[in-house]
Amino acid sequence: MNLREKLAANKFVITVELDPPKTLNIDKILTEVNSTHFRKIVDAVNVTDCPLAKLRMSPISLSHIIQEKIGLEAIFHITCRDRNLLGLQAELLGASVLGVKNILALTGDPPEMGDYVRATGVYDVDSTGLIKMINSLNNGYKYEGRELKNRTDFFVGAAVNPNASDLKKEIERFEEKVSAGTNFIQTQPIYDIGLLERFLKLTTHINIPKIIGIMPLKNFKMVEYLNKNLPGIYVPPEIKERMRGKDVEEGVKISRELISKIRKFKEVSGIHIFPLRDMNLVCRLLN
Repeated sequence: MNLREKLAANKFVITVELDPPKTLNIDKILTEVNSTHFRKIVDAVNVTDCPLAKLRMSPISLSHIIQEKIGLEAIFHITCRDRNLLGLQAELLGASVLGVKNILALTGDPPEMGDYVRATGVYDVDSTGLIKMINSLNNGYKYEGRELKNRTDFFVGAAVNPNASDLKKEIERFEEKVSAGTNFIQTQPIYDIGLLERFLKLTTHINIPKIIGIMPLKNFKMVEYLNKNLPGIYVPPEIKERMRGKDVEEGVKISRELISKIRKFKEVSGIHIFPLRDMNLVCRLLN
């Protein structure tokens, strides 16, 4: 079964985020995702689109290579930052021909965050508009309404943040994305089960697969960085104290405990692991 079929069958799925290389060398990535253990436990890999506005290889190209050479399903990220309406549709048509059908539609980090601060952010549409565009193509129409003569068959994901300070507004955006045609969501990393439980209760009316983010902590310095610099992620005091003076082993232990609790929620369809470019961490976490 592919990812779409697994989620439809209520199979608990595991997805893993990976960043494309900054060079032309993909040997390391292919070796990591081709390990027998990795392929046994992972249902799909998310291939990011120049995260933090820093230059990396095309996620569509790498997704295609992973699917063709490894036989592991990919979810490619596509952002509104770097492409206008014409470019977005061209990329989507190309992805369809290459057989890359799973998408995570994102607005994208602003260029000033990255290594090309003079680059122009396009943003002809936001993530909701991009989801509408993808579903227009799925229905056989270009974004402006003219007939395409063919139909794409994309399975469309969106990002949602259960840690949002204004959760009501975040859920309203979630509802808009679903109305636009979202098929599943993947969330920001969760460290507070109480926040997740609240989010799930407030979204019981949104009946699409919810894949919950997990990011193992590596040390106390990482906890401080997350709480200070990434407002979309919240590490509660009790987790912070557990990491004081500890290393990644404690982070893995915490993540395993979180996964065990997350699996008990019937509304949850899987977990999405952010291994921070350490694919071996995935196997250790799910051993």
